[in-house]
Amino acid sequence: MRDIATAAFAVLAVAVAAYAFAYLYVDHPPHNRFAARFAVSGLDVPAHFFGAGLALLLAPLQLSATVRRRAPRVHRLGGWLSAGGILVSGIAALSMALHTQGGAASGVALAMLAMAWLFCMGRGIQHIVNGDIAGHRRWMCRTAALSFAAVTLRLILSLGVAFRLPFLPVYVFATWACWLINLAVCEAWLRHRAGRLHPSTAATLS
Repeated sequence: MRDIATAAFAVLAVAVAAYAFAYLYVDHPPHNRFAARFAVSGLDVPAHFFGAGLALLLAPLQLSATVRRRAPRVHRLGGWLSAGGILVSGIAALSMALHTQGGAASGVALAMLAMAWLFCMGRGIQHIVNGDIAGHRRWMCRTAALSFAAVTLRLILSLGVAFRLPFLPVYVFATWACWLINLAVCEAWLRHRAGRLHPSTAATLS
């Protein structure tokens, strides 16, 4: 079951990362609302898509215990590349949140996601600089969960299309659910894992 979940995570992450990169080079029909925003966005959309795509593409590699153990230099390089992508994408996302569809309801959600993403990444870097490997892994798991929000967002939107629900309410819901669900699942997994390994610390993860 764990292998299936890991494989699904990797496949979905790579697929959405590929979509993000491809979006930058594909011509879109004029009636596409997001394409119209893309055309007048300056660097915000391409910076966000490229940075988020890079972080998402690297997430399965960075979470791999095999890579950490057998190729630590690759893990470190991937970590710094991922951090750079998150920094660029997170800053661009804060700007994009001011003009997103759904107004303040979705804009606040996306701004909070961007800030949480940047914060978790920063905490992960702080822990590894201080030599706290366990703390670093916890915060980078949270960072990966927030990177995966791009996947969860699209899954929710796809369900909305499948059930022929009106786009805007589904989109607003998705902007909140995509990262809150991911963080909740991540925290539950971290506490479950800590409870098995160190029962006395399960309730005080940071």
